[in-house]
Amino acid sequence: MRIRVTSNDLSKARADVAVCFAHEGDRAPLGLADAGLRNELGRQMKAVGFRGGVGDRLSWSSNGKYATPRFLVLGLGPDRGRQTQALRAGVARAARQAARVRAKRLAIAVPGLTGESSAAQARAAVEGVKLGNYRFEKYIHDTDRKHATLLAVELCGPSRPASARSAVRRAEISADAVCFARDLVNEAPSRMTPSVMARAAARQAKRYGMRCKVLGKAELSRLGMRALLNVSRGSTEPPKVVHLVCKPKAKARKKVVLVGKGVTFDSGGLNLKPTSGMLTMKADMAGAAAVLSAMTSIAQTGCRAEVHGLLGLVENMTGGDAYKPGDILDTYAGKTVEVGNTDAEGRLVMCDLLAWAAAKLKPDCMVDVATLTGAVVVALGTEITGLFTRDEKMRDGLLTAAGDAGEKIWQLPLPDEYLALLQHGPADLHNVGGRWGGAITAALFLGEFVPRELPWAHLDIAGPAFAETAAPERDAGATGAGTATLIRWLESL
Repeated sequence: MRIRVTSNDLSKARADVAVCFAHEGDRAPLGLADAGLRNELGRQMKAVGFRGGVGDRLSWSSNGKYATPRFLVLGLGPDRGRQTQALRAGVARAARQAARVRAKRLAIAVPGLTGESSAAQARAAVEGVKLGNYRFEKYIHDTDRKHATLLAVELCGPSRPASARSAVRRAEISADAVCFARDLVNEAPSRMTPSVMARAAARQAKRYGMRCKVLGKAELSRLGMRALLNVSRGSTEPPKVVHLVCKPKAKARKKVVLVGKGVTFDSGGLNLKPTSGMLTMKADMAGAAAVLSAMTSIAQTGCRAEVHGLLGLVENMTGGDAYKPGDILDTYAGKTVEVGNTDAEGRLVMCDLLAWAAAKLKPDCMVDVATLTGAVVVALGTEITGLFTRDEKMRDGLLTAAGDAGEKIWQLPLPDEYLALLQHGPADLHNVGGRWGGAITAALFLGEFVPRELPWAHLDIAGPAFAETAAPERDAGATGAGTATLIRWLESL
């Protein structure tokens, strides 16, 4: 897809479909200099009762009056000032509308594509068109079922500022990273095993100049990552840990570690999931996909920090050597864990990686990303990531990054008194904390493997990582949740 920013008015664009936007209460579309087109579309909006709400849509055929045969006006909802998320979602809907009519060329009038807001608006528009155009169709051979793919997109505005042009490149890279994360998660679980994902990470590292080391079962055993290894015991697929490193050209301002949960398929182990709960469990590696994809982005655009990415890749299966409820596991940190439920395996994978990273890499801060608990979905629903941290700077940075990226995130507490729910039985810790507050006790469990003085944040993406139904701006399936937030946060360091 070729994307360019021009100073053309939408009336001059040559495309298959041209799109403009309106807020609630607007009498005419935004960003149109041509009075004739603006007035004509305004009349059409009035005639059909177009109100400008999110999801409102007007289609108008130009009948040869303009070079573009079809114009769409899409609603953005209320005008609340700088609304990059509304624009991003609106452009994504525009890309999907264009695909429905098999358009190859799309022109978009981008409101605010001038002055100080031009870079943010251009980036939101590019991300929107890339993410809206995404489809996972590699296994579909019937051409009638495949969607059209946009080949050219023109972003029209009153000027063509250099800041907007540079924002386009950054946006293309970050959106491609989100799409790559979606591809990884959407892949069939027997085609995206720990070994396959480790090879994918190695290819990305080679392509974008990152250091990469893949650790196998023997080396993980020597390192003492026994909790992670125990999770993998029920599978014939060997576990892998991928260590990626991306360094800036200049002296690094700080050292950052990202840790991603990569359970490439989670049957629940001997605490077997029901069929309905297993259907989307290929997505249990979405945290590792987000970390890998974010690192491919910053490897291209640059980051002032030295960034390490750790991917913990295992399957949780029910083979004859599977770990059992009641087992007591050793961990890298030296603490013991009693297994209350083999379906609470993600924290056992993550605890070894977090403890090893803190001890050996000695970072300035650490973020982990995991589809960790169903409890966070009960608390926040399917659209919102749960954020857990004791560090105010980490909290503020990640909340700001998520807002800029258009991802929904909400902080949940880490009350120390809930630790007692994990501190019972014959081991140092229990891997489940009872029925209530499960997202909190899972985060507290991870926190027991991170030094208190080390700034650390945990992102539980179990809700938004995989969408079971389609939305106007995206298909059902993997969303790439967490990727864009990590990219924006790393850019801010």
